[in-house]
Amino acid sequence: MGELFGRLGDEGRAFVQAEIGLVKAIAAHRIGNARNGVIALIVGLLLINAASISLVVSIALALAASLGPLLGGLITFAGVSILAGLLIWWGARRMKALGGDAEERAALSAWDKNG
Repeated sequence: MGELFGRLGDEGRAFVQAEIGLVKAIAAHRIGNARNGVIALIVGLLLINAASISLVVSIALALAASLGPLLGGLITFAGVSILAGLLIWWGARRMKALGGDAEERAALSAWDKNG
C-alpha cells in the first residue's frame, strides 16, 4: 500500500512538472510571436512623432518664406504618416499572437478533451 502511494506521489509530481513546462512553453511561444509586433508599434510611433515634428518645422519655414517649404513639409508628413500607420496596423495585428494562434488553440482544446 505504501508503495502505491509513493508511486502516486511521484506521478503527481511528474504531472505538475509537465503542466509547468507546458505553461512556460506557451508563454515563450506567445512572447516570440508578439515581439515583432511590439517593435513595429514602437517604430511606427516614433515615425509619427518625427512626421509631426517635420510638419511643425515646415509650417514655421512657410511662415518665414514662401509656399514651397510648406508643401514639401506636407508631402513629407503624408509619406511618413502613411508608413507609420501601416507599421502600427501591422504591429497591432501581430499583437493578437498574445492570445495564441489557431494551431496552439487547437492543441490546447484537444489536450483539454483528453486531459
